[in-house]
Amino acid sequence: MVNTKALIMVDVQNDFCPGGKLAVPEGDKVVPGLNGYARLFSEKNLPIFASRDWHPVLTGHFKKYGGDWPEHCVQGTEGAQFHPDLFLPSGTIIISKGMDPKKDSYSVFSGYDSSGTSFLEILKKISIDELFIGGLATDYCIKHSTLDALKKGIKVKLLIDAIKGVEELDSEAAIREMLAAGAKEIIFSETIKLF
Repeated sequence: MVNTKALIMVDVQNDFCPGGKLAVPEGDKVVPGLNGYARLFSEKNLPIFASRDWHPVLTGHFKKYGGDWPEHCVQGTEGAQFHPDLFLPSGTIIISKGMDPKKDSYSVFSGYDSSGTSFLEILKKISIDELFIGGLATDYCIKHSTLDALKKGIKVKLLIDAIKGVEELDSEAAIREMLAAGAKEIIFSETIKLF
């Protein structure tokens, strides 16, 4: 049977968790839920991805250089590392984004693996047509990644029990927008029944 499903854990990095430079309120609360999903996908030998912001020191993404955001997730810094409690099973593919100083790169579809292969190319190569998406932040990278996936004809299961957003009202609006575009909400107990 072809493995058509994959998990993507979006940007669960120290700078987006409490104490970080651009903390999502209760951002670390997604970690236990995502760990459950990661164990499930690992047990089923299904692909697992973890995306990360991986910004250069000088980038138009940062306020200092004309952007909207404080400095965060600079390549090689502690803040750019994944949350220490996040479970990354052996074989997890890291997708880095935000390296281009001229682009904001909210979507995982703007990212690449360590060999420079784009996220979409990898999905096509391994015949993925459905993504299970969780992580940070609902109103930014989760929303952009989900909408991009749907535009590319990839089904999305939104891990509603493993996402957190920056602003509550913006996050609620983002969830409505994702569902209206075709994403489906799911929680862990329902996900188990799919396999």
